[in-house]
Amino acid sequence: MIHEVPAMLSEAQIEQFEREGVLVVEDVLSPDLLGRIRAEYEDLLDRLYEGWHAEGLVPSPEGMDFWAKLLTSYRAGCDWFQPMDISLPGDAIQPDTPFHFGPAVFNMVTDRTLLDLVEDLIGPEITSNPIQHVRLKPPSDALRSDEIRAHISSTDWHQDRAVAHEEGDRTNMVTIWLAITDATVENGCLQVIPGKPQMYPHCPKKQTAIADGFLDYSKARPLPVRAGGAVIFHPLTPHASLTNVSDRFRWSFDIRYNVTGQPTGRAHFPSFVARSEKDPGSVLTDWRDWRDLWVEARARLSGQAHIPIHRWRHDSPACA
Repeated sequence: MIHEVPAMLSEAQIEQFEREGVLVVEDVLSPDLLGRIRAEYEDLLDRLYEGWHAEGLVPSPEGMDFWAKLLTSYRAGCDWFQPMDISLPGDAIQPDTPFHFGPAVFNMVTDRTLLDLVEDLIGPEITSNPIQHVRLKPPSDALRSDEIRAHISSTDWHQDRAVAHEEGDRTNMVTIWLAITDATVENGCLQVIPGKPQMYPHCPKKQTAIADGFLDYSKARPLPVRAGGAVIFHPLTPHASLTNVSDRFRWSFDIRYNVTGQPTGRAHFPSFVARSEKDPGSVLTDWRDWRDLWVEARARLSGQAHIPIHRWRHDSPACA
């Protein structure tokens, strides 16, 4: 018997998404799951911080909470981003390049409510796309002067389809941006320019971003959302983040899903089937299997020439 999943999105919400290319949905992740994600990352940071403290790089963690350890270690030049990210980096990959794949994050990526939302937009054959990241953004006045990483500083205007390989240009895909803390205008929430335009040329600037002169920034719309909520957007929707001018970190994940069997746009990184009506036995159900896919990818990629993660070059015509 085929299990019919009740629609999570109303017809009006789906029409809005098709018209504007973006949708905000509150209360997607349960408080329990949010708590388990936070606890998993607190444990991870405790281990990282203990190592840095043993090396004399950071002061004693006594009396520090998660946020204080993040900020203290960042100011000390300790890199917690890559050990906390749910992907390999876009630059050189080493046999010991760190990453994080744990049970709570896997439960987030495969959460039933989340997949119900995705199914309403792309159907029941759902693959977890490997273009995915954690974003822990410090207050802007705490950023180092040389900080350019979009996962830590504000993110420049771009389109998700454009920062993948061309083979994924026809893939039916959706991005889900999940707030782990409240995302506000003050702390740097997402902003979008609604609509589904053509793909714009991008240029390698401070980050890879849409070339100058193509966007009307007066149409930008900020998208605040509470912890546990989601911003869902089409892969051609131009988006960026505002600057975090608050005195607190802003924490989110961005993950993607595509129709199973279609190119992910980053084939050298591993994907997995998250839901299938046609072949339920193909669904990955153990977080350790997910982790092992990335361990295997790291071993393979560390032994070969670097593969660029997008198509844009400094000498592209729009970048001259």
